[in-house]
Amino acid sequence: MRIAVVHGPNLQLLGLREPEVYGRATLADIETSLERIAGELGVEMESFQSNSEGEILDFLAEAADRADGFVVNAAALTHTSVALRDGLLATGRPFVEVHISNTAAREAFRNHSLLSAVARGVVFGFGVDSYLLGLRGLVAQLRSEV
Repeated sequence: MRIAVVHGPNLQLLGLREPEVYGRATLADIETSLERIAGELGVEMESFQSNSEGEILDFLAEAADRADGFVVNAAALTHTSVALRDGLLATGRPFVEVHISNTAAREAFRNHSLLSAVARGVVFGFGVDSYLLGLRGLVAQLRSEV
């Protein structure tokens, strides 16, 4: 089984950007934790980060042939991108939406996700653990379908 993890805009700034909201873990720290969990679960994992919506869409289309599912932190694109929603659906693969912060407790514009209604699941508000819980949940769901 192979899972692709997609990190959206500004997530390369984790550890520096608003640590009171996002914590001090860097994207590299998250990647290390995800790789460890993937290893424990016996799955392969690849990751991709971009600030460009088009690059993320290109990655999804390309990775759909090799990934069984996606863990996606679309960051701000969560609230604005119909194209990303369509791109995820076009992969034909399940995905879990994750967010480090509790988006429901933040600004009103962050309360609505264009992805949640078509996601297999949504995990938010647990810091870095949101990613890890999302990975575990997606793998469990995929295994239960076999």
